[in-house]
Amino acid sequence: MKGFAMLGIGKTGWIEKPRPACGPLDAVIRPIAVSPCTSDVHTVWEGALGERENMILGHEACGIVDEVGSLVRDFKPGDRVIVSAITPDWGDINAQRGYPMHSTGMLAGWKFSNFKDGVFAEYFHVNEADANLALLPDDMDPCTGVMICDMMPTGFHAAELADIQYGDDAVVIGIGPVGLMAVAGCALRGAARIICVGTRPKCRKAASIYGATDFVSYKEGDIADRILDMTSGKGVDKVCIAGGTADTFAQAVRMLKPGGIIGSVNYLGSGDCVKIPRVEWGCGMSHKTIRCGLMPGGRLRSEKLAALVRAGRVDPGLMITHRYHGFEHMEEALLAMRDKAPELIKPVVCID
Repeated sequence: MKGFAMLGIGKTGWIEKPRPACGPLDAVIRPIAVSPCTSDVHTVWEGALGERENMILGHEACGIVDEVGSLVRDFKPGDRVIVSAITPDWGDINAQRGYPMHSTGMLAGWKFSNFKDGVFAEYFHVNEADANLALLPDDMDPCTGVMICDMMPTGFHAAELADIQYGDDAVVIGIGPVGLMAVAGCALRGAARIICVGTRPKCRKAASIYGATDFVSYKEGDIADRILDMTSGKGVDKVCIAGGTADTFAQAVRMLKPGGIIGSVNYLGSGDCVKIPRVEWGCGMSHKTIRCGLMPGGRLRSEKLAALVRAGRVDPGLMITHRYHGFEHMEEALLAMRDKAPELIKPVVCID
C-alpha cells in the first residue's frame, strides 16, 4: 500500500509499505476522509517528537472497516467508523488509574504518527477495535465526523481541564480549530463571558458562532494587560490554552484570578521550560492551578460527541474551509495546514 510519510525532520513524501496485519482484537480500516493537524506540522517541521523516519503521518480519520480480528464483537467489514486520534491500551494500569491517554507511558495512548504509522495511507491499523472505534452515524458527513477524531474532543478537554462552570468569565488563547472547539465547550458548560485571543477574521467569525463574546489581538499589545483592563483589573475565572508558545503560560497566570484554573491542551513544539511569574503566582501561594492534558480518546467519548453534533448542540463542520477530493491531495492539504492562509481553518481530504 502507499502512504504519505515523514521521511525525516523537515521531509515528507509518498512511500510504499506492507498492508498492516490485523490482530485478534484489532481492525484494519480504509480511510474515506482524513485531515492534517498542526500536530503533524510540529512533528515534521519542528522535530517536536524527535527524529521519525518513514513514518506514515496523520491521526484524524473516518473510514470503512476492511477487516476485524477474531475477538472483535461490535464491528464488521463495511461499517463506517470514526477513529479517535488517541487509541489507548485499555487494560494498562494507567488507563485503570483514569489516564488512558498515557497507557503504557506518557502520551503513549497517542499512537498514530507517534509510535506507529498513521492514517494517511490506503489502510491503517487500529488496536482494540471495540474500545477505540465508534460507528459513524448514517446521516453524518464523514468530513464532519473527522472533526470528532481530535479537534472537538481536544478543544472540549480544554474546557474540562479548566473546570468551566455556569457564569464563569473565560479566556481562550488561540482560536484555530482546537481553540474554536474550546470556545464551544466553554459555552456548552455555561461560561458567561468568553474572551478569545486571535486575529484571523475567519476564525473570529466562527468563534462568534460558537459562543465568543469578546476578542483580543496579540498584535495589539500584551494580552494579559488587555484582559486585565477589560475586567477592571480583576482577571478571569478560567483560561483555556489552545495555542501560543511556552511563554504563553506566564500571560495566562497573570490574567487569572486567585483560585482560577488554566486548562491547556496546546502541543508545545519547541522551548525547554514553561515560565511562571513569581509575583503573579502569589509567591507560590495564589491557588492558581495549571492543568494540562492530552484528550482521553476511546469509543464512548466519540459516541457522546457524535450525539452532541446530531442533536444540533454544536456543528464542528463549520470549521472545514478546504475540501480536497482524492488521496493525491494529501501533501497539498498538509502544507495548507502548515502555512495557514488567512481564509483557512481546517482542511479535509475526501478519499472518493
